[in-house]
Amino acid sequence: MALKPGDKAPEILGVDQSGKEIRLSDFAGRKLVLYFYPKDNTPGCTAEACNLRDHYADLQAAGYAVVGVSKDSEASHMKFIEKQALPFPLIADTGLTLNEAFGVWREKKMAGRTYMGTVRTTFVIDENGVISDVIEKVDTKNHAAQILNK
Repeated sequence: MALKPGDKAPEILGVDQSGKEIRLSDFAGRKLVLYFYPKDNTPGCTAEACNLRDHYADLQAAGYAVVGVSKDSEASHMKFIEKQALPFPLIADTGLTLNEAFGVWREKKMAGRTYMGTVRTTFVIDENGVISDVIEKVDTKNHAAQILNK
């Protein structure tokens, strides 16, 4: 069951590319953009990350912190961050704990094949740790505008 607006986000979010534990309380008093994406270094995921990178100053000025989440490893995230010069952390959800907690690990279909995967979704969490918005139709090339224009 997916988390929805009004739900409290979990305290422990996971471990980032450096092995550092990321907690919801790390962002107390700030809004958090927690975005789930399928895979590092793929076209759509790179477009989304780079759009957030390019508008990171605008997001920060509006009071947002940004954290990405995928099932890729810490090492994969580190390479992705270095290659794309990403200024925000990426959680390595290799055990799918966070994907499942937020309800984004679901059945997907592509080219006639059915499989389980991360459904690209962004959760906007308010200063008190409560989900204020869920963006399910993510525009990878204009994602920052989707967040800022809410």
